[in-house]
Amino acid sequence: MKNLDTLNEKKAEILQRMSEAVKSNDTEAFAQAWSDLANNIQDEVMKDAQELIRQNDTTVLAQRGVRQLTSEETKYWQGAIDAIRSDMTGGHAKSAVTLIDETLPKTTINAVFDDLTANHPLLDAINFQNTSALTEILISTTSGVAGWSELTATITDELSGAFAVINLDKKKLSAFIPVANAMLDLGPTWLDQYVRTLLSEALAVALEAGIVDGDGSGKPLGMTRALTGATDGVYPRKAATAITALDPATYGTILNTLSQGPNNKRRAIASVLLIVNPADYFTKVFPATTPRTTDGGFNSGVFPFPTTVIQSAAVPEGHAVMGLGPKYFMGLGTGKAGKLEYSDEYKFLEDQRVYRIKLYGNGRALDENAFVYLDISGLVPYVQQVKVTNASDFPGGTEGGV
Repeated sequence: MKNLDTLNEKKAEILQRMSEAVKSNDTEAFAQAWSDLANNIQDEVMKDAQELIRQNDTTVLAQRGVRQLTSEETKYWQGAIDAIRSDMTGGHAKSAVTLIDETLPKTTINAVFDDLTANHPLLDAINFQNTSALTEILISTTSGVAGWSELTATITDELSGAFAVINLDKKKLSAFIPVANAMLDLGPTWLDQYVRTLLSEALAVALEAGIVDGDGSGKPLGMTRALTGATDGVYPRKAATAITALDPATYGTILNTLSQGPNNKRRAIASVLLIVNPADYFTKVFPATTPRTTDGGFNSGVFPFPTTVIQSAAVPEGHAVMGLGPKYFMGLGTGKAGKLEYSDEYKFLEDQRVYRIKLYGNGRALDENAFVYLDISGLVPYVQQVKVTNASDFPGGTEGGV
């Protein structure tokens, strides 16, 4: 069994491959990376299990991220284990598995969402909601104005809003989960741990890709995309605003755009997100926001306005997204048709059976100006401004001063 440090290094490499496959829409590369991730997590979970399975101390298990299952979850996972094993003795596992429950237990899905928002800052920064079995969400995109009048006067000003409907069932994430037969011997708690970890890691890659740059065709509408002008269901990227510095003047221009809410209403802004590809962060944003101090040191992350920087491989290189996190809505749930099903068609997975879990959801920016797409390819390093002042410029000064 590999040690955990080696497994974690391998996982990081696999997740990078998954992210690149999503961006290039390479399904074959993604499938291979997904299979490698499943094997990696199975090794990780089984190593943890071997170390802790004899310990009945729930506090120790909880500290290692092993949840104590609810009665519903225990029943669900034990039913899955029994169904899988029944096939080994001539039973009908497929029907047994699909009838365990119409969806994964809600508490399991909630745990997946908790893991996502805790470990992936972009998902914690947006309006990310578990919509459970809802298939349609109504969101308000504008607001009206209340009017003052005499008590007996006719009401002439109406509070009104324009609403947008987000159909969650139109977008689907299908997760194929290879389960090694050895996992069954660990019991419901560890099977839940494996599935939850695998879903969290894979969903994070797919969700970030959709939230940042999804084109709306079979996936969410990303922050980089316009809300109108779709061709065959594909929405165009916004025109990228080229910037060469992250100084107050540049920030002011961007903030002015972000403050323009729907119906020409201005909104106050307390802070912004800056989402950037890791490669661009270290080669462009970091040098542009790290001035030298008077004592010869450096101050990193210096921005002219409160800014939270989030690194995401989903952002196209040479570009960045600046915007208002709460103004991006992402709803995700199991959907009414969600089922745990398996297939025997993946014979190449030795000693494994592949299960599928479907999650339904969708997302989009709540208005056109909530996010600005930036071209940062020409961003230059921070340059400390030095001004030499002659003594003659001051009252009572003499010519030739320093």
